[in-house]
Amino acid sequence: MALAPKFAGQAFSANVSPKAIHTIELYLDYVCPFSAKMFTTLYNSILPNIHKKYPAKVQFLFRQQIQPWHPSSTLVHEAGAAVLRLAPDKFWPFSEALFEHQKEYFDVNVVHEVRNDTYKRLSKLAGSVGLDESKVFELLEISDKPGEDGSLNIGNKVTDDVKLMVKANRRVGVHVTPTVLFNGIEEGSISSSFTGQQWEEWLDKNVI
Repeated sequence: MALAPKFAGQAFSANVSPKAIHTIELYLDYVCPFSAKMFTTLYNSILPNIHKKYPAKVQFLFRQQIQPWHPSSTLVHEAGAAVLRLAPDKFWPFSEALFEHQKEYFDVNVVHEVRNDTYKRLSKLAGSVGLDESKVFELLEISDKPGEDGSLNIGNKVTDDVKLMVKANRRVGVHVTPTVLFNGIEEGSISSSFTGQQWEEWLDKNVI
């Protein structure tokens, strides 16, 4: 599936035209422990060497997969959308930081927290990787005033971006996280338990 330019920060490419390379899509949820495990292995063990080991051969796409049974899932992915708006090159570092702190956004840790306070914590986390905390919060904040037309479900400044992400993911039919697609086809042999070595073996076999 094509990647909209506004979401370009989700791509980790080997500096070549996407048309000429393999594409690995990672459907991940920021509050899914198994997504965190897969992301951490890839980010620390595979992606740092992708340019040298697989030049002009592969790109990874981070697909943000909101899981509605985790109420905070929408909020954390909105933060990811805000980062994409402000600094696409910070999306992967922000994702690393968010996965490292994901337990802080689990149900038990947000159940008594006001929504905008959760956004403030997420904005501060974005600030830790180099973004302007106030600008992130400006995109996330929910007003307590009705819209000009009297509407009450007014959302925030990244609501429309999140709608596009959800629409795209629904068309693919992804449900479980993490899910991996290789060149548009679900790759069931890859699991969150993959070690760095297993990823390398799989890539050596398939990225040719």
